Amino acid sequence: MSNPLADMDKPDVIFCIGTNMTECHPVAATRIKKALKRGAKMIVADPRKIDLAEMADLYLPIRVGSDVALLLAMAHVIVRDNLLDRAFMEARTAEFEPFLEHVVEFTPEWASTITEVPAADIEKAARLYGAADKGAIYYTLGITEHICGVDNVQSLCNLALMTGNVGREGTGINPMRGQNNIQGAGDVGAIPSNYPGFQSVDDPANKAKFEALYGRAMDAEKGITKVKALNLCGEEIFAMLIDGENTIVSDPDRKHCEHALKSLDHLVVIDIFLTETAAMADVVFPASAFAETDGVCTNTERRVQRLRQAVPPPGEARPDWWIICQLAQRLGFEGFDYQSAEEIFNELCNLSPIYAGLDWDRIDQSQYQWPVPDKDHPGTPILHEEEFKNGRGLFKIIRYRDPAETISDDFPVWLTTGRRLQSYHTRTQTGRAQGIDYLLAEESLEVHPDDIAAWGLQDGERCRLSSDRGSVEILVRATTRSPRGTVFTSFSFNDVPVNILTGSGYDPITDTAELKVCPVRVEPIGDSEAAG
Repeated sequence: MSNPLADMDKPDVIFCIGTNMTECHPVAATRIKKALKRGAKMIVADPRKIDLAEMADLYLPIRVGSDVALLLAMAHVIVRDNLLDRAFMEARTAEFEPFLEHVVEFTPEWASTITEVPAADIEKAARLYGAADKGAIYYTLGITEHICGVDNVQSLCNLALMTGNVGREGTGINPMRGQNNIQGAGDVGAIPSNYPGFQSVDDPANKAKFEALYGRAMDAEKGITKVKALNLCGEEIFAMLIDGENTIVSDPDRKHCEHALKSLDHLVVIDIFLTETAAMADVVFPASAFAETDGVCTNTERRVQRLRQAVPPPGEARPDWWIICQLAQRLGFEGFDYQSAEEIFNELCNLSPIYAGLDWDRIDQSQYQWPVPDKDHPGTPILHEEEFKNGRGLFKIIRYRDPAETISDDFPVWLTTGRRLQSYHTRTQTGRAQGIDYLLAEESLEVHPDDIAAWGLQDGERCRLSSDRGSVEILVRATTRSPRGTVFTSFSFNDVPVNILTGSGYDPITDTAELKVCPVRVEPIGDSEAAG
């Protein structure tokens, strides 16, 4: 996030797109509610009429996968109606003139034919955001899990740059992370293109720095993503270590994923429970859970937080870092003789410019948000206040493109997937709590009542949900939350393996799967099939 969580109740206008915040980030969403109570206006763009949409001053029921069209049209209106912050653009940005010329052709009327949002509402949204003194954008996986995820994010950045809504209190581009330490994982180098601190692996200076540290040659090429790694299983990759991820349930195109892991000669999993993925492994190492471990977590607002062990780990469970160090030593790697999480974190601070001013003792009260470049620095709650890291904010020329697959006669319904308040991710943890099971015992498919009648379904009965990759049986739940022609479910339940259906394409830059768009067919299950 460019701005801290404390800023969420300070905007004049809040633009939420591709985020079901009250279910996926319910604590943070309380600040949005405070802002609305104070008098802030909110725009919500989402295919479903989620709770946020019910609170919104303007709801844009966007067709799945059409975000770029909406954002181009909003930019068009901001230019047309002279809502630009020209002083900010001239002082802080570059390449804005070609962008301003580019968006002239993308009218609200054009976007309406793609997004299925009335042109008048697109204009209203653009004027609300463009005229705001403090306009803040919030998004989550509904923006990134598309083949055009990078285009979506860059389109949002264009809106912020053209209106000067960045680098100030109550503004910004604010992605809400999907898990508690996803930000921290990226910070320490769990990205194939970066060393810790987002230092690019193809920079010769970075390469030399880490070669000196580790005493071995470092590959100057960017590493491969998990998507590519799974594609190479059994061909170029024969062993794999999966740490803390239930890949079988969470990844798209489940049949392909299962085939890939079965093609390995050796699979090792580190986890706190025997997940569906761990059950496939040749070796499983039991990890300690958060309350059993000393460590550090960096959250969605870049806040570096100490974790303190409250209870000893059960049985043979050990911290992930200890398990990895033991493996590395047995594989003959030098330098993996760390004795504590403190020692590892302090090394990170010595290596990463954004952590350079921190150490284990300084984060005792968890009050710092990176970057913290030196010991006297107070931290950076708001990014880009005075300047952008690369000098100037760059506008990007983006064009709309369809999802990898679109609806057809064979698969005439849009499926979009997401999360529910009661169950977290693949239910590795929440699926083991009886109270949670009472609140949400099984998965269901949200279907509009008119579609239930038109498709011969029955509310509360099971149906067959099929894509080009396979089929699952799932309970039908009548609701007007999902519009006609679009259905919704989560991927949380292993006994309803929804990700058998997904996986039509990937963003060409990030390899992020298009989990939010999947053409499907919805059919009733015959009496004989149901009985069988």
